[in-house]
Amino acid sequence: MYKLKVVEASKIFRRDGQEVVALQETTMQIPAGRFVSIIGPSGCGKSTLFNMIAGLIKPTTGEILLDDKNIVGKSGYVGYMLQKDLLLPWRTILDNIILGLEIKGVSKRDARQRALPLLKRYGLEGFEDNYPPELSGGMRQRAALLRTLLYDQDIILLDEPFGALDAQTRLQMQSWLLKIWEDFQKTILFVTHDIDEAIFLSDDIYVLSQRPGKLKAKVHVELERPRGEGTLLSNEFITLKQTLLDLLREEPDENDTA
Repeated sequence: MYKLKVVEASKIFRRDGQEVVALQETTMQIPAGRFVSIIGPSGCGKSTLFNMIAGLIKPTTGEILLDDKNIVGKSGYVGYMLQKDLLLPWRTILDNIILGLEIKGVSKRDARQRALPLLKRYGLEGFEDNYPPELSGGMRQRAALLRTLLYDQDIILLDEPFGALDAQTRLQMQSWLLKIWEDFQKTILFVTHDIDEAIFLSDDIYVLSQRPGKLKAKVHVELERPRGEGTLLSNEFITLKQTLLDLLREEPDENDTA
């Protein structure tokens, strides 16, 4: 049984009397506990797909199934983190992290007790009473991800969470995320434009075509875990990167006869 199934899902937006196809019929079957990345050109429908899974928009056709239950148009079933950390500047880091728990009705006192061990384990100890503007981008992303985890859903959607970070911080955050994933055993769907990042993190990679987005391939990543910096230099990594680069090449224009 698959944890999440996207079944022939498509999305057509209507603007100024015209139809814009954001995502063509797409099917994905994702087992529990997998780390899955989704890559593709800009505008191929990756964020549209996430918004459908999160229940923020409804697909034009198709179904979204969680544990075989249709969740089309229903929010609150998955954790969802965007590229921007969206931390509230007037709340401390600790109180930002517990926001999802408070929304669920957990008292602030109990929520703080649940959050504090996570801050200690995952590198935010000593920053509980700081405010977001006082932290680096990487530290804010850690806080945002812990907030998403504490919302405590089995599936977490991460939409380019490290896209704005410098290369060194990004690599540190990738290793940190893998530690979180191994500890919590969540099912993670991860959107990225970075092929190296997708390979380093993932069990499986779904490749979407240029707009209108359509699933081109599913690539299984057979690199051993745990992974480290040496993984990036292995022959297997380089071969897989070339495969993905080939898949991502823009399809030739059918009207181009050159």
